[in-house]
Amino acid sequence: MDFFAAQDQARRNTGRLVLFFALAVLSLVIMTNLLVMVFFGYSSPGSFQFDWQVFFSIGAVVVVVVAAGSLYKIAALSGGGDAVAAMLGGEAIFGDEGDLDRRKVINVVEEMAIASGTPVPQVYLLKEEGINAFAAGFSTSDAVIGVTSGAIRQLNREQLQGVIAHEFSHILNGDMRLNVRLIGILHGILLIGLIGYRVLRGTSSNTGSRKGGGPLLLLGAGLMAIGYAGTFFGKLIKAAVSRQREFLADAAAVQFTRNPQGIGGALLRIGGLPAGSLLKNPKGAEISHFFFSQGVPVFFKALFATHPPLAERIKRIIPAWDGSFPAGTTPEVTVAKGSAGGAVEEAGGLGAGLVGSEVIARVGRPTEAQLGYARQLLSEIPEVLRKVARDPFSARALICYLVLDSDPTIRAGQLLHLKNTADRGVHVETLKLLREGGGLRPEQRLPLVDLALPTLRRLSEPQYRQFLTNLNTLIAADGKISLFEWCLRRIVTQHLAAAFDKPAGSASLRGELDQVAGSCVVLLSVLVHAVNHHGFAPADVFAAARAELGLAIELAPKDRLGLPELDRALLELNRLPPLHKAKLLKACAACVNADGMIAPVEAELLRAVAATLGCPMPPLVV
Repeated sequence: MDFFAAQDQARRNTGRLVLFFALAVLSLVIMTNLLVMVFFGYSSPGSFQFDWQVFFSIGAVVVVVVAAGSLYKIAALSGGGDAVAAMLGGEAIFGDEGDLDRRKVINVVEEMAIASGTPVPQVYLLKEEGINAFAAGFSTSDAVIGVTSGAIRQLNREQLQGVIAHEFSHILNGDMRLNVRLIGILHGILLIGLIGYRVLRGTSSNTGSRKGGGPLLLLGAGLMAIGYAGTFFGKLIKAAVSRQREFLADAAAVQFTRNPQGIGGALLRIGGLPAGSLLKNPKGAEISHFFFSQGVPVFFKALFATHPPLAERIKRIIPAWDGSFPAGTTPEVTVAKGSAGGAVEEAGGLGAGLVGSEVIARVGRPTEAQLGYARQLLSEIPEVLRKVARDPFSARALICYLVLDSDPTIRAGQLLHLKNTADRGVHVETLKLLREGGGLRPEQRLPLVDLALPTLRRLSEPQYRQFLTNLNTLIAADGKISLFEWCLRRIVTQHLAAAFDKPAGSASLRGELDQVAGSCVVLLSVLVHAVNHHGFAPADVFAAARAELGLAIELAPKDRLGLPELDRALLELNRLPPLHKAKLLKACAACVNADGMIAPVEAELLRAVAATLGCPMPPLVV
């Protein structure tokens, strides 16, 4: 299953979840009405008669209570992955810390992110002995990775890489948003039971007569039973949805790393340790479906376990497994299969010989080649640049450094602007980078931006606004915007908007490509005019892109296009369903790959477009 099919399936799963939710609420309405009938019949025998108006009134109250409870819980988690990590008491960790174990997990996450074409997620440490991990958030822009201290200590790098690859699969497949919605739905259904508990507790502590309190005791107990019965079936739904996604994530992790012994070894370690994967955190049960492995003990595992049996997962990954678990508490030292150099030597260069369908097949589906290439990219970026990407002052300076003009006069004006308007540390760090930064190859620039994104998310609101204003001013200093500058600004604003901008709301999806034909014309025409096709006529390149879309559209003149028009077009195109986005990105790839070679600046442009459409594109290596 490719990225776009997985996203489409996630949408369908969400639709099914809404249907199940509606059925659960309908059941609650019916049961609550039956309870009210019993309540009135008990408190005033012979006085109650069925009334449809009363039935619908009670139903409306139940719907409002459940919906309010669900929306409240989802709103409480609107902070994305950071909110989930905070719920579990996670501690944010960073790559500049001296602890070798923490640096190990940060390095693995960074490699996975660069290979996946996503921003580097913030990493959180859970102080738990069990081996476990989770990914949480609404999108790649606000995703976080949580890892237990037991996983960091008990797993070697190869096994930890398998676990992190599994979590990245959840990020790329759209599972995180579904998981948050599951929490909200279960909380809304449970709220009926909590109300019953409050009624029951208040009545039992009442000093009034037992005769007057009897009906209320009955009502409270009935509401509790109804609420917890609804939660019972909700947990069944949660477990069924989660177990299937875990099998898919295991398979994706093996495909990503090409090393079954990584994730398979991690699962074997879980089976061989007393703590296993269990967590002591009381909030663990609420988000049990987020975890890498079963995080809380459950009764009737066949019904309520959010993860498949450990042995079944291992057997699917390592068919030759003999059923025994390793003993001991010290992880064996192994070397990850393949090397960065080997993967890149086989690659033969950036985007060499790729056709549109091959480029798009890699979206959301990174391979071992991308992982090796990411490892090499990170190792070859100057240490001073990697270090500054992890400090808020320096990270802002790094982004400013990347857009400084080569003309000394224009650059002097840019630096003067920073000195007058930016925080003093930003100007000082930018000057330092000019002296010590060294040269960067074009293909290293966006990975460096990815490293800086989690750091930039730590800015305060005023700091972010000032940073964005300064970035726009620096870009506009020479009176024009280059393709790289547009790509950089597009990616930075796209991924930081989740942290600093209020959500625009869930606009309705466009059903067909012909509904957004005008925006398709703008996007494809910009790509045709912006890229060097080495002898291919623009009209012919556009015709190839048009054939991928199947629309009767024509190339727009260059003088009618601009970056503001491109931004507006991408905003509308982002509303397309996943399978139509796949066709659109194939058409984009046809534009930039007409001559059979995708240059670094073309790869950056294609990746910026894909990121805006919510489609993470790995480095373009064969």
